[in-house]
Amino acid sequence: MTLGEQVVWLVVLAVPVASVAWTITHEEILREVREFCVNRSRQSSSMLRRKFFYLFTCEYCFSHWVTAFLLVVTRYKLLFPDWRGYLLSFLALPFIANFYLGLFAQTKLGAAKDRCGVKVIQHEAEMKAIEKDQKVQRANWREPAA
Repeated sequence: MTLGEQVVWLVVLAVPVASVAWTITHEEILREVREFCVNRSRQSSSMLRRKFFYLFTCEYCFSHWVTAFLLVVTRYKLLFPDWRGYLLSFLALPFIANFYLGLFAQTKLGAAKDRCGVKVIQHEAEMKAIEKDQKVQRANWREPAA
């Protein structure tokens, strides 16, 4: 495989690593499992158990396990055709995947910020409408009946 093909594979394989790591560690669909793991990672008496359950709450940690699985499935090696290629792949894939995760987190944060901004604007408009209604009611109350 040429160096260019290896780089393309690196960039492409980092996408499913990032996707799976984010889904497991952040998305609502697995919230109960994640909360269970968070509790176990904090309350287990054994250090080994705490570390095992922590792996499912940290996207960086979990991305290494996803990478290990993908390397077994795809047999992707970076730069070297032997064990060194696997080692470099194991280190490079989570690096690129975590770059993607950072971009996604920033995008998601920006979207949440935009939603909050819209809610503030809507709330301000509602408050102005209520104030306007109150002024009209006060004006009607002060006018003498004809």
